[in-house]
Amino acid sequence: MTHRGRHTKHDDFRGEFLEFLGLVLAVGVFVLFVIRPEAGQALVHTFAATTAGLVH
Repeated sequence: MTHRGRHTKHDDFRGEFLEFLGLVLAVGVFVLFVIRPEAGQALVHTFAATTAGLVH
């Protein structure tokens, strides 16, 4: 295995992008389940109905 001793700017950009993407996803989940709980309930209902259709 190889190990780089120093980080490049490309690696820093990738890490910042992944951090930003995680933050956006966290905010989206917060909005769905805290601000608009009916949207989360609809999502759970759809998932349950789909799963039940596959089992039956």
